[in-house]
Amino acid sequence: MKIAIVAFAFLAVAFAAQSDEQAPIVSQDSEVNFDGSYHHSYETGNGISAQEQGVLKNAGSKDGEAEEVQGSYQYTAPDGTPVKVQYVANEFGFQPQGDHLPVAPTPPPVPAAILRALEYIRTHPQEPEKKF
Repeated sequence: MKIAIVAFAFLAVAFAAQSDEQAPIVSQDSEVNFDGSYHHSYETGNGISAQEQGVLKNAGSKDGEAEEVQGSYQYTAPDGTPVKVQYVANEFGFQPQGDHLPVAPTPPPVPAAILRALEYIRTHPQEPEKKF
């Protein structure tokens, strides 16, 4: 969670630094609750805005406690293109989504020979070794 907040703040500062003007903070909100949930948001005068909320899942569970974070940020790139990113960060990692982000290509189909081999393995399970 701390990494997401630091990255979030760094991103905002980096894009604000691209402008010669000082952008005023138009709005800012922050709430941190005792149960581990929180909400942060802000908007600047130069069009940068961000919001994030998180909840603590499986609170008190020694091995299962995890923070579930959702958020978004948006700004205008130097070439005038609006950029918007939505993300989720949880036990499965940071998962951003945005029109400007590359998408992995569809993997090629599994070759027929491999499919036949897998089917053979499935239909002919290995017998356990006999103990003497």
